[in-house]
Amino acid sequence: MYPDGESPGGTIAQTLRDEILSGRRVGGERLVEESIAKAFGVSRVPVREALAQLQAEGFVTIVRYRGATVSTTLHKENKELLEVRHGLEVLAAQLAAKNRGGSVAAELAAVVEGARSKSAAPDVTSPFHDLVAIAAGNDQLREMLAGVNRRVAWGLGHDPGASVHDHAALAAAILNGSPVQAGFLMDEHLRRDETPSEN
Repeated sequence: MYPDGESPGGTIAQTLRDEILSGRRVGGERLVEESIAKAFGVSRVPVREALAQLQAEGFVTIVRYRGATVSTTLHKENKELLEVRHGLEVLAAQLAAKNRGGSVAAELAAVVEGARSKSAAPDVTSPFHDLVAIAAGNDQLREMLAGVNRRVAWGLGHDPGASVHDHAALAAAILNGSPVQAGFLMDEHLRRDETPSEN
């Protein structure tokens, strides 16, 4: 009934998240544990887990003794988080360039080489934005970015083809030690990435 390796709570959270994003569940709408449990054929325990996860992500508001409702401020909060993410990502790119890639210079070079050879999967072990955060050499910045990205990833549009080109240009600027160029390229990349997905 559930995808391999996914818990009932994870599946319920994904379904409710999709329904909220598509507008099938609107701001202020009550999310009744008993009804959701019945619909999924589970106990109320995984439903509570799902609702707690969605609250942490900003999709749901839970009030003691009153239960859960769909957040009425979701889109405002997401816009604000995207603005915070944008500033942090640009700063990370600039610091990464000052460090010329730091401890992940080889992996950033692989991103550049992968784009040149039109390789679909460059030989890197971390997602590109994680590499930039590591290269920045600032643990506090990296931790803040990780927290923000967990909350906004669902709202981002992605063009894989454009990302490969953007990532390669950014990696090259970082490796060349060009903070101004790296910051500018990250800014341009994020403007495309933050365009709402049509899906």
